[in-house]
Amino acid sequence: MAKQKPIFDIHSFGIYDGWDEKSKKLPKIKTFTTAIPAQLDIEFGLILNVQKGKGICLDWIIHHPDVCDKKGNPMAPFEGEVYVRTNDWDFYLGDTIWEPISNAEGDWHMMISYRGKTVVEKTFSVAQAHGDGEIQFWKKRGY
Repeated sequence: MAKQKPIFDIHSFGIYDGWDEKSKKLPKIKTFTTAIPAQLDIEFGLILNVQKGKGICLDWIIHHPDVCDKKGNPMAPFEGEVYVRTNDWDFYLGDTIWEPISNAEGDWHMMISYRGKTVVEKTFSVAQAHGDGEIQFWKKRGY
C-alpha cells in the first residue's frame, strides 16, 4: 500500500498571546492579520496543521529585515527543521520584536517547505503606527 501524501493547511496567522518554547501548548491567536505593530514582545507568526505526515521532516525559514546582532551586524535568516510527530500535528512558526524596535520594521517572510517545495508562506509587515487613523480623528471631534 502506497503511503498517503501529507496534507498542509494554515490553521491561523497573525498576532498571538505569549509563546513558551518549553511548553507543549501552542500560543492562542489574538488577531488574524499580516500588519504587525512594532511593539516590544509582540508575538506573531502562523500555525500549520499537517495531516497524514507522521515522521516527515519540514524545513522552515524566517527572512527578516536587517535585524542586527549585539555587535551591530545584520543577522542571517533564522532557519531550521522539525519532524512531524503525529498524523494530526500543529506547528507554530513565529517570532517576536525586541530592542531596538526600529531594526524590526519591514517585511518578515516566513516559509515552510517539504522536500524542497514550499507548502506554506506568509509575509508580515512590521511597522510603527503613525497617528491615530481616520476613526480616531473623528471620535476626538465627537462623531
